[in-house]
Amino acid sequence: MQRKTHKKSSAGSSRLYTWLPVSFLIGSFLLMLLPLEGFVSSVKVVLAYIFIPQVRASHETVKYMENVHQTVQELLKTHRENRELKQQIEMANLLNTQARQIMLENERLNTLLGMTAQKRWNGVWTHVAYREPTQWNVVIVDKGSLDGIRPRSAVLSLEQDQVGLVGIVLETTEKTSKVLLLRDKDFAAAVQVGHTQETGLLQGNGSAALQIKYLSLQADVHEGDEVYTASSSSIFPAGIRVGKVSNVRQGKGFQTALTVEVDPWIRPAAVKELFVITNGGEK
Repeated sequence: MQRKTHKKSSAGSSRLYTWLPVSFLIGSFLLMLLPLEGFVSSVKVVLAYIFIPQVRASHETVKYMENVHQTVQELLKTHRENRELKQQIEMANLLNTQARQIMLENERLNTLLGMTAQKRWNGVWTHVAYREPTQWNVVIVDKGSLDGIRPRSAVLSLEQDQVGLVGIVLETTEKTSKVLLLRDKDFAAAVQVGHTQETGLLQGNGSAALQIKYLSLQADVHEGDEVYTASSSSIFPAGIRVGKVSNVRQGKGFQTALTVEVDPWIRPAAVKELFVITNGGEK
């Protein structure tokens, strides 16, 4: 009896396994023949989603890829923003460093200029931008009329922590100025030699030593004497160091004046930082 029951259940299972695929195929064929509208379309989608694992897997893969794409875009955006922020921070740090260096440099220059000079003279520090190729004794500085610089302003610089005369402003634009250095043959200034009260006219002499003219033969002038701007100068404040006497030659024949050569205190070929007096100085 048990053997017959077992045979019947096996036969029923076999028929079920046979008819299920057949039923599915027949149902699928009928659905394919029906129009893709309304209820039929919805049934097709549901059946396809239930019975076809590949469809479900594809759907889940598409959803996953969409999330991955969105995540990657967000990560790239965040990375780009971080990189831009780092660049901005680096630029800000660079500007702060430059500002601190400029402040320290100005403090150093003002200190070196000397307390007495600071009390008497107002002006601006400038840097040499370039030199005139055809006029080596002319330099262009990076400050102009907008900074208070005017033509015929006295120009100073530093050598061995001492202030010295460099030249005179020839002309200006809003942002630049042209400076004639004292070695140029067109430069002239009234000067006084050392401890004496004798004054003469200092003139440039190209690449050769500066010369002082119109000093009397009786003037007590010696090699090594300091030369300063004189109070009789119409342009330069009195007491600015110009240089040292390098040679004194007595006049010959009917000459009535000494020939005095002067080495400039500030080497014109080495000037980089210049101080332009903007108030004319005190007399």
